[in-house]
Amino acid sequence: MQAEEGDKVRVERKGMQYEGILMPSQTGKIVLKLKNGYNIGIKRDSASITLLEKKEEKKMRELPSKPFRKVEGKLPRISILSTGGTIASKIDYRTGAVTSQFSAEDILRAIPELEGLGDYNCRMIYNILSENMRPSYWVELARAVYEEIKNGADGIIITHGTDTMMYTAAALSFMIETPVPVVLVGSQRSADRPSSDNAMNAVCAAAVAASDIAEVCVVMHGSTSDDFCYIHRGTKVRKMHTSRRDAFQSINAKPIGRVDYPSREVKTFSGYIRRGEKKPALHDKLESKCALIKYTTGASGESLLFHSGSGYKGIVLEGTGLGHVSTEWIPLIRNATDAGIPVVMTSQCINGRVCDRVYDTGRDILRAGAIEGEDMLPEVALVKLMWSLGQSSDIEKIREIMRTSIAGEITRSTYVQPSCRFL
Repeated sequence: MQAEEGDKVRVERKGMQYEGILMPSQTGKIVLKLKNGYNIGIKRDSASITLLEKKEEKKMRELPSKPFRKVEGKLPRISILSTGGTIASKIDYRTGAVTSQFSAEDILRAIPELEGLGDYNCRMIYNILSENMRPSYWVELARAVYEEIKNGADGIIITHGTDTMMYTAAALSFMIETPVPVVLVGSQRSADRPSSDNAMNAVCAAAVAASDIAEVCVVMHGSTSDDFCYIHRGTKVRKMHTSRRDAFQSINAKPIGRVDYPSREVKTFSGYIRRGEKKPALHDKLESKCALIKYTTGASGESLLFHSGSGYKGIVLEGTGLGHVSTEWIPLIRNATDAGIPVVMTSQCINGRVCDRVYDTGRDILRAGAIEGEDMLPEVALVKLMWSLGQSSDIEKIREIMRTSIAGEITRSTYVQPSCRFL
């Protein structure tokens, strides 16, 4: 019997043996997906292919197009909201570029392993690459999530591009109080690229969507192999590599847990809000006119001066070390805060927390009215400031909100990141 795409095969060439899944090839070479998830290309000359196992043909059932109805004893009702990104992309072989081409339904049909994990309701909210995401889109997405929860969803999966996923995760964390899991998932490599991570990430996301973890979280590869995904809190995660499959890490906190693959067993090792603890609520007002300014050695305060006088309502500074900028910037911070523009100080350091009480510069920054960003990531502080300004225009109230942990973005004691990943 001749081997076809999707079959498990053994390829022998020049005394070497390779086993894996036979993949489509655009180069004329034999392409195999190995057990570790990576693809290899093998020249066809002198190569022999032995069929080991035929692919299992699976048909997706019809997907519901109406809101969920509560039915006891059935599979969890999981809503998939698609925004695009690499997980919903293919290669355009004419240009070699990756483009968003899949709908949520296409993702389900492309990943048969999702079958049997839930009853799915699919909605395409956007079909964009994540660099085109904007605050107004966060608001529409939050409203869609809230609507799905009110319609009876037991869990939400949001497919999203990885480049700005942490911004969207933070925004949803502040805007939505949820009694069910809200899981953002993406992939570093499109479905038809070598070693795509889309299928495993999606399956692990479905496992979390059906779990007891009622928070906004990000589920992505935990290692370079296809062995487990981490569950990251939506306000504590950052993309730390441009292309590795395990690019996402929890910063200043342990991950909530992990999902082993292929068993789909969910293991937790941090505290979390449990299913049903909160009633659904939507706080979807944002002030998008906020800026994140990175301080660099010798930089003048022109950027801070510009944003203070150009209608911006809030400013986050990404300072050095414990949260410092040049002393020349301090009068400009005072001018901004005196004008009712909150200024939040964060750090360029990946780990640790801001403390502006150690050195004279920091104390002067505080006297100028800056708000310490504690151990928040700069991008999380930016999103939180947008959200805070949507809740109140009173600068003292803004100070109070920014100093209060709303969705786990501030920890009492900053987690010390180990030299190796938390396993």
